[in-house]
Amino acid sequence: MDTARSHRSRLVATALAAPVGALALGLTLALALAPAGFAAGGATAPSPRLVSPAQFALVVAQKGTVTIDVRGPGEAFIRGTNLSIAFDTLVATRAKLPAKTTRLAVYCHSGRRSAIAVKTLVALGYRDIVELRGGVTAWAAAGRVLAPAPS
Repeated sequence: MDTARSHRSRLVATALAAPVGALALGLTLALALAPAGFAAGGATAPSPRLVSPAQFALVVAQKGTVTIDVRGPGEAFIRGTNLSIAFDTLVATRAKLPAKTTRLAVYCHSGRRSAIAVKTLVALGYRDIVELRGGVTAWAAAGRVLAPAPS
């Protein structure tokens, strides 16, 4: 048995043994069993990418990109943000998310929550994801402007 298949088998066994909900089990199995680069229709799509503030700004400006602030509402944000959905509610609020073929640009305050959000989005079937390295902290440190928090 090759190493990847052996690793997947261990993940499946672990997922089956763990006391998790049906949705979490399904997502774990989907990740464990999906071949690398798997995307809808069998085509290979870009893997999630961690980028600098300058690169992130270019992606946010591209037509068709949906930008998601995963900190939740009420904080200063990057102009062009389309959605504000807390990282830990993505599965529960997945109906608010765009089609799985949409390019997503994801950010948080420092990068910790966006890293978790990216893993969740991949588990939900998204493949074209760009994440801001260092979050809005890095954005501001690079001299980029944040829009004020909504009042």
